[in-house]
Amino acid sequence: MGMLATIERKAAEVASRLFRIGDQGLYRYFLGGMESYSGKPVTVDSALQLAAVWACVRLISETVATLPLGVYATDSFGSKTPAQDHDLYFLLHDQPNGDMTAVEFWEAMVACVLLYGNAYAEIVRNPLGQVVSLVPMPPDRVMVRRRDDGSVSYIYSDPFGKAADLNESQVFHIKGFSVNGLFGLSPIAYARHSFGAAQATDEASAKIFANGMRPSGYMKTEAVLTPEQRGRAQGLIEAFKGSHNLGKVPLLEAGWTYQQLSIPPEDAQMLQTRGFQVEEICRWFRVPPWMIGHTSNSTSWGTGLEQQMLGFLTYTLRPYLARIEMTVRKCLLPPQERGRVYAEFNCEGLLRADSAGRADDAERPDDPQ
Repeated sequence: MGMLATIERKAAEVASRLFRIGDQGLYRYFLGGMESYSGKPVTVDSALQLAAVWACVRLISETVATLPLGVYATDSFGSKTPAQDHDLYFLLHDQPNGDMTAVEFWEAMVACVLLYGNAYAEIVRNPLGQVVSLVPMPPDRVMVRRRDDGSVSYIYSDPFGKAADLNESQVFHIKGFSVNGLFGLSPIAYARHSFGAAQATDEASAKIFANGMRPSGYMKTEAVLTPEQRGRAQGLIEAFKGSHNLGKVPLLEAGWTYQQLSIPPEDAQMLQTRGFQVEEICRWFRVPPWMIGHTSNSTSWGTGLEQQMLGFLTYTLRPYLARIEMTVRKCLLPPQERGRVYAEFNCEGLLRADSAGRADDAERPDDPQ
């Protein structure tokens, strides 16, 4: 088994160099998952089964998706006006494709950035070159390739086994945190050891409950048992396993005694370990723990709710909002419009300003500023 895994890994490395592929997709294809120090294979699906990961991804993706994304234009005086008659306005604000609303589309795209480090959508244009649709492409089916002429291509394998080689003008690519600017790094890949430890802790906790929260041990007797007696003894043990048997008292006879082996769960600090792992996962997604229901410790993001929300908007959401806005400008707007037309999220519904600032503005309506 070890030799087979080594051969598969070598094949992935050779194919990666041959096709000049610059992401982890090929390794996921060959290996099916990434091993962690805990021994647990970590994939996107297994990571999402962790409550903290699910909550962080939902919090960020749903919040970004529910912020209106509009298209604006500036005139010669620098004034900003909504460009509702622009071709992209309906596409970005209401319905990017025939199957998804804007909320569903941006929620899926941001979730892909959070989990895979990249989000891709095929750009569909009409004969006039206008963008008429954005069709999401699963990140685990897309490979980024640098061509000999320096351009970038995207090799997309659809669920039906067909492959397409798309150029830059055909792909709307939102990149997460990156060190080369070509593709984003996968948070799941880099956080696999933290997520693997959390998976192992969840499994250990579940097994404790499955065994009735009782410490494991062994049954001891001085007699030499016959095969029939061994079977009866095993049946006795099975009758008292499981949380549904918690509280039952076994009757030991004929010299049988029970010897405890393991320490109680509270001595192993299981709850403290699980609490630390929630905070660890929040660090990877830059989410305040209290926003996903972990309120055991105070936050350092401010003393009031408004200040904490301002920190969440500034340090957590803003990088994703800026990435989307700049990717719209780069991939969807023609060069002649990029100087005066732009896309921008409206954050006023989430946080306009702090209450003191709003009250101060209301008292000074004629302020020339």
